[in-house]
Amino acid sequence: MELVVLTPEKEVFSGKVSSVRVPGAVGRFEVKNGHAPIVASLKAGPVHITTEAGETLNYNVKRGFIEVINNEVALLIQGISELH
Repeated sequence: MELVVLTPEKEVFSGKVSSVRVPGAVGRFEVKNGHAPIVASLKAGPVHITTEAGETLNYNVKRGFIEVINNEVALLIQGISELH
């Protein structure tokens, strides 16, 4: 599936992923290939992205939203920093 991560300032990530775990406003959840369409608010917390190549990217995000439609995922967030 395709993922794009956007802040008001820049595009942080764009590419093919196998999963993304996010801090939903009512609890953490994971999006994988074939996920049902959804729009949900996100609270501040960790985001874990697994690329199709198996690389794991870890970020800490501020509040925002996730949208999933037809294996296209968009994270629209207020701010982001890389977790080490």
